[in-house]
Amino acid sequence: MSRSTTTRNVMLALAGLLAVWGCGGGSHPDSATATPAPATGTAPDAAPAAAGPAAPTGSASITGTITYQGDVPRFSPLEMNADPLCAAKHSEPVYPETLVLGDGKTVGNVFVTVTSGLPTGSYPVPAEPATLDQRGCQYLPHMVGVRVGQPFKILNSDALLHNVHSLSKLNSPFNRAMPGTVTEAKFNLTKDEGLFRVKCDVHPWMSAYVAVTSHPFFAVTAADGKFTLSGLPAGSYQIEAWHERLEKQTATITVGDGEAAAHDFAFPPPAR
Repeated sequence: MSRSTTTRNVMLALAGLLAVWGCGGGSHPDSATATPAPATGTAPDAAPAAAGPAAPTGSASITGTITYQGDVPRFSPLEMNADPLCAAKHSEPVYPETLVLGDGKTVGNVFVTVTSGLPTGSYPVPAEPATLDQRGCQYLPHMVGVRVGQPFKILNSDALLHNVHSLSKLNSPFNRAMPGTVTEAKFNLTKDEGLFRVKCDVHPWMSAYVAVTSHPFFAVTAADGKFTLSGLPAGSYQIEAWHERLEKQTATITVGDGEAAAHDFAFPPPAR
């Protein structure tokens, strides 16, 4: 074979080999079908985890008024003179909030909530904190509802020494001194517990109630005794009305889409 023929054959072989490499051949025959890496050189983001099912809301509501049946008891003023700094914050006698009544003996500080019948799922938790204040050596409000996982803070607007002591059973109890220089304390309530009492060990007349619930269908009555549970899906629900001294009451209410069912509660005097 002549030298020119040999040279031509070598060049043809090299050209063929370069053509194979250009098409993705070589030592990795399956590399032509591999997914190319992103231009940034990082792996693609993993798909986000699926969120839990959201519980449905609706256009139904339940409203009502709570009244007291019986003679109105007389309460003595709180003995705030035990701490002159507390007494100095008031120009008139302060009465306990054991039974707060409005015109027509409507009842305040009643916690009304749905206890059964709600569909399974989760409801968005408010980012805004639920707040309990220590002002005038009283807890304000006397009763507060908190969602499971919602930020919960207790304020000290008195610039006095208080002690916040919870009597919770399911949520981790707390017992924290709040000197006058401490204006805010934050707590985590992670379990559905219903109601528990909060007290001040420095001022024994100070008392409040905290309700922790996994859903938004609850209300606390003012002195006018009125409550509204709105945004409910159509269905049949058991609702409960709870007062710190009066016997708990329940009712079963069925309501359709767009309907507003009404149910009033009338509390008799506490059993002696």
